Amino acid sequence: MASERSFEGRVALITGAGSGIGRATAVAFAREGARLALCDMNTEGLKETVAQLGGAESWTMRVNVAAGAEVEAFVAGAVERFGRLDCAVNAAGVKAAVKPLGDYSETEFDQVMDINSKGVWLCMKYEIKAMLQNGGGAIVNLASGAGILAVSHAGSYTASKHAVVGLTRVGALDYGKAGIRINAVCPGYTRTPMALASLQDFNADEQMAASMHPIGRIAEPSEQADAILYLCSDRASFITGHAMVVDGGYTIQ
Repeated sequence: MASERSFEGRVALITGAGSGIGRATAVAFAREGARLALCDMNTEGLKETVAQLGGAESWTMRVNVAAGAEVEAFVAGAVERFGRLDCAVNAAGVKAAVKPLGDYSETEFDQVMDINSKGVWLCMKYEIKAMLQNGGGAIVNLASGAGILAVSHAGSYTASKHAVVGLTRVGALDYGKAGIRINAVCPGYTRTPMALASLQDFNADEQMAASMHPIGRIAEPSEQADAILYLCSDRASFITGHAMVVDGGYTIQ
């Protein structure tokens, strides 16, 4: 007899679902029986993600997570279509220019903070409202090893991911008694388009990145997705406010 799928009948919302960890998370949720609300700025990427869901019920929307009205409409649309919201994964993000902290322009700094930090706050704001309507839920924010440590020549990215960890912890304090658990995942280098492009910005390659991780390799997106699903699952029912490093040992050095 087939085993019960752990998210059967639940509704999961994922931002940044058009590629990378967001896409892998959508595929993992679909495999476990969830119905999916997916967004990204990249509509072609969203189509490619949907094609990998094995026929799972899904709904997509092009959303700029730094625009409050768009985020509000996306969350409202998900609830209207599926009737509830049980899980949310805020995976949308951008990389930053590689330069000393004082060399960023105000525009460059704002762009990274708007998407990586303000975008997470806006998503949490409307996801929490939706989850309060059905008595609780689980949110996972995608932070980074740069949310735990500092990365030289990546000041805006480091600041934005530290902010994600802070928002995660405050949200967990504010809504724990309402049945909403909020955690973060802090990946090490992972084989995603954004991470590989970031390596090029640092004049590095995958082999060099692998050597920075005690486990001797970089992660696959599916490995990050497994951690995200665990934090959203009933098995993590007493975990909230946690920034889980999934980094092959990078941050313990």
